[in-house]
Amino acid sequence: MVNRRELSLGLAGMGISLAGLSASGLAGCSPQRDGKATFITTKGQQFIKDGAPYYYAGANLWYAAYAASPDPAIGNPGRLERELDALTKLGITNLRLLASSELSPLKNSLNPAFQSSDGTLNESLLQGLDKALALMAERGMTAILYLTNFWEWSGGLGTYEAWTNGGTFIDMNDPAHPWPAFPDFVSQFYENQAALVKYETYVRTLVTRTNSVTNKPYKDDPTIMSWQLCNEPRPGGTDEIIAKRFKAYKGWIDRSAALIKSLDPNHLVCVGHEGPKGCNDDLALTQSAQDSPNIDYTTAHIWPQNWSWADPKDLEGSFPTVAKETTAYIANSVTITNALKKPLVIEEFGFPRDEASYEAGTPTIWRDKFYDLIIKALLDSHQRGGEIAGINFWAWGGEGRALHDDYRMKPKETAYVGDPPHEPQGWYSVFDTDASTKALIQNAVQKIATP
Repeated sequence: MVNRRELSLGLAGMGISLAGLSASGLAGCSPQRDGKATFITTKGQQFIKDGAPYYYAGANLWYAAYAASPDPAIGNPGRLERELDALTKLGITNLRLLASSELSPLKNSLNPAFQSSDGTLNESLLQGLDKALALMAERGMTAILYLTNFWEWSGGLGTYEAWTNGGTFIDMNDPAHPWPAFPDFVSQFYENQAALVKYETYVRTLVTRTNSVTNKPYKDDPTIMSWQLCNEPRPGGTDEIIAKRFKAYKGWIDRSAALIKSLDPNHLVCVGHEGPKGCNDDLALTQSAQDSPNIDYTTAHIWPQNWSWADPKDLEGSFPTVAKETTAYIANSVTITNALKKPLVIEEFGFPRDEASYEAGTPTIWRDKFYDLIIKALLDSHQRGGEIAGINFWAWGGEGRALHDDYRMKPKETAYVGDPPHEPQGWYSVFDTDASTKALIQNAVQKIATP
């Protein structure tokens, strides 16, 4: 998801009913417990699983490795099991997980982290990722693993840059460095050879890892659907910097994807791109960023409030703009993926609760209407055997709750919700008590699965 900075807020009003929509066949809708799972591949613009087209409804669960850590100061594996059971009950078959974090000087970054500046790895978090994948395998789920982050909440590319440039960095929302100074700074990563080497070293380590729970090499584990180079990598913030660094940015994408394919020919690889917003709405650059033959499918992320389409204080009034812009964004992403002849996954989409609340139990009328837009796009694609092959809502908060009145996560706290530490806890989380949203997701999966 794009970093939840203080972007201006936007506009709203329209709902799309799922009633009357029908479709058939969702590979992987039921948990597969017979041990015969196969790798997900692509054929044309479809995913293929167990010999059949695979369309899925999924979720983001960034904290899975943290929750599954055997270190009691970090994890609560029992909670993760309950969350996975709840998601399975909804019909969720795919989860997008954070598979790296970098111990960072940046504010609002995760602590502890998977790795430190000297390359020391946090084995308890790696074991947590092992455990999460093992638990998912038991439930017939598949995982998308992102290998770093453009944004500061997990350390990310800016931290690699700070580790190797003498300690210089820019924090998000620093008044002395207003937007877009942060993405312009982070994009130096693509031209920093020392930072690139550190990233590649971690990629090699994780892709060639053997799961400590199952004793299965990651490269041989069909629970992993795909490796993702980075969460929302951008070539810069200003048009000037994007033009200056795009060649280096694209070179990093192409080299990294080729590296992963050389280490692991079994799994899919994707960029983790936001879509047009990730290249300042330049469709040609967005397409170019994902055109490598080693990139198997395209992605899109949709954030109406962060992109000033939705006004959280007037969701009803601004929703017509939300619907219009969302529809156009999906159409542009489809145009790009069709030109590349690859599947498309809308792998992040989020919307605030009514009245800008962060509390579980408060209404989600307009969130549900926004989710309807995305679900309808998936169902329509599935009906025609089309290019939109999956969706992952952001994000499952489950039984997690904010611990403080200011809804902020403090360092080393473990009451994980769907919102990472830089965001108000509860902003985009789908909680276990959100009955209407859960029913919407479950009903959509059932419609796809019903002949």
